[in-house]
Amino acid sequence: MTDTTGTTPASSRAFPTSFLWGTATASYQIEGGAHEGGRGRSIWDDFSETPGRVLNGDTGAVACDHYHRWEEDLDLLADLGVGAYRLSIAWPRLFPTADEVLNPQGVAFYREILTGLRCRGIAPVVTLYHWDLPSYLEASGGWAERATALAFSRYARACAEVFGDLVDTWTTLNEPWCSAFLGYASGVHAPGRCEPETALRAAHHLNLAHGLAVRALREALGARATVSVTLNLHVVRPADPADADCVAAADAIDLVGNEIWLGPLLRGEYPAELLRLTRGVTDWGFVQDGDLETAHAGVDVLGVNYYSPNTVRRRQEGAAPGGSGGHGAGSASPWVGCDDVEFLPPPPPLTAMGWGVDPSGLTDLLTSLAQRYPGLPLIVTENGAAYDDVPVAGRVHDAHRVAYLRDHVEAVGRALDAGADVRGYFLWSFLDNFEWAYGYSKRFGIVRVDYDTLTRTPKDSFAWYRQLVRSGSLPPVQAGGAESA
Repeated sequence: MTDTTGTTPASSRAFPTSFLWGTATASYQIEGGAHEGGRGRSIWDDFSETPGRVLNGDTGAVACDHYHRWEEDLDLLADLGVGAYRLSIAWPRLFPTADEVLNPQGVAFYREILTGLRCRGIAPVVTLYHWDLPSYLEASGGWAERATALAFSRYARACAEVFGDLVDTWTTLNEPWCSAFLGYASGVHAPGRCEPETALRAAHHLNLAHGLAVRALREALGARATVSVTLNLHVVRPADPADADCVAAADAIDLVGNEIWLGPLLRGEYPAELLRLTRGVTDWGFVQDGDLETAHAGVDVLGVNYYSPNTVRRRQEGAAPGGSGGHGAGSASPWVGCDDVEFLPPPPPLTAMGWGVDPSGLTDLLTSLAQRYPGLPLIVTENGAAYDDVPVAGRVHDAHRVAYLRDHVEAVGRALDAGADVRGYFLWSFLDNFEWAYGYSKRFGIVRVDYDTLTRTPKDSFAWYRQLVRSGSLPPVQAGGAESA
């Protein structure tokens, strides 16, 4: 197969022995056990149980049944050979009610998993918030309210106290852009609100929550606290780099997609251009004295999620305002303040999500971050692809996914060549799972889950990734599937 990332054969790429290979999941997407172990309700329970919100009426009530099958799943991880596993803790499983009394069954569940990972030689990388906000907090306004950020800091401190001896790296938030703008602006994610000003309030309180959580983790754990945040930073390209309107459109998306997080996190400020862009939506009066200093807590390593770049231009006559940028067709745009921006359809090849396949965007993103923030360690915390896998005689020959992974891992290698301090790569995802508003219709996993029997079947991509993890060198893509381990 042709190497789509350049002229260097992928098989020549070798990674440092210290490079961390991992894979990832999220609690609501795999756990199930929604009414067991003292777990409370989350906004995704509420959203998915609302008719018309999720494709086919799917919910995460059972999901992959990881709640009951976690030992089997950890054995698969051990067979895969990864050095780390990125999982998330369900906030409503620990604090199921508004009185914030810690649920001992929830603590015991996660301690078993974290201990099981360590016994198998796998480092736990824990995400505190992967979108399953307790319903009682949304009932009080959710991320639009400062009280939610304060509650998050208490939750983070509790997690440090009960899991601090077992966790290697703490990730405060996963993709806060999605939480704020898909949840509160376009309404395609929980809680399903279409309120542009509320989305900006939510973004600020998520920034504040990160800073407060970092403070709580460091106070509770001291030097043992390695902290991170995972951002789905948008690679935005102007349709015509020589056209000033196209460049301005790309700059606007960069502000609302990227700088709204990077500014507070790494510089302690919101860019003046962002404030000007959104002044028709809000006056940012919800930012209080000291907030940006708190948000400027930094990270020990920055998590980067990447799937596909976007190409934009100034909106043409008849185009939808703001577009979706590949994030689903909601009743409103997630791109607050960007009504004059149009997203262009990606050229083929496309994944089952309709996302373009362009590994160069990952290299560009990592090298750009390295140039802007010298000395900042980076880790790819999500990268992968959904395809319509079809089992044949009990196997899944997912050559498209293998090729996608091969080319994107090579793209990480190119960023290393360019001097980016990339410490590791986490494949998304370990298991097929509940894919948010798409329900169970999209499969990202390297392990197939039969949702009728819950049987796990490692795909060819599992064997390919296992070989990569063991050797540290890119394996070839074989006709008909990955090379056997």
